[in-house]
Amino acid sequence: MEADILKKAIKLSKDILKMVVENGDIAVDCTAGNGKDTIYLSELIGKNGKVYSFDIQEKAIDNTKKALMEKELLNRTVLICDGHENILQYVKEDIKCAVFNLGYLPGGDHSITTLPQNVIKAIEGCLELLQPGGIITIVCYTGYDGGKIELNTLINYLSNLDQKKYSVANYKITNQINEPPQLLVIEKHKQG
Repeated sequence: MEADILKKAIKLSKDILKMVVENGDIAVDCTAGNGKDTIYLSELIGKNGKVYSFDIQEKAIDNTKKALMEKELLNRTVLICDGHENILQYVKEDIKCAVFNLGYLPGGDHSITTLPQNVIKAIEGCLELLQPGGIITIVCYTGYDGGKIELNTLINYLSNLDQKKYSVANYKITNQINEPPQLLVIEKHKQG
């Protein structure tokens, strides 16, 4: 049952991205993991766009690189083995979107997880780079040590973003006992 719920949060994130991202855009995958989001973004941005993909684990970068090579999408991607909180050291262009899939590397060491203070610093960098009309999607998991604290910390931070500049939504399934992932979405308002 949990796998179906997981797909719902990720699928909703992808559906939202598909409505916003266009050929030629710049996108950021802040948590490369096994490369699924990086591949999806690389397909959305087309041949003229670019995806920056971050992860602190060399294994994740290697997994993502291999997956991109199999799909012949590596030339659209910049792989960065560093924390997403350092985004402004690497990304200098305006971005259309950023994607976070928090927690730990599937199939990896579960003791290595995202940390709320680093995620917030990365979100701040993304907001600085985000184009008007751009979005940030954040899939949050609470089924691991620190997951609930991370989610609550992020909700508290995002609740205080200036509503004149950003809209923030929290999509969650409320009738499941297994605490399915929640999707947080930030949209930067278009300037009028």
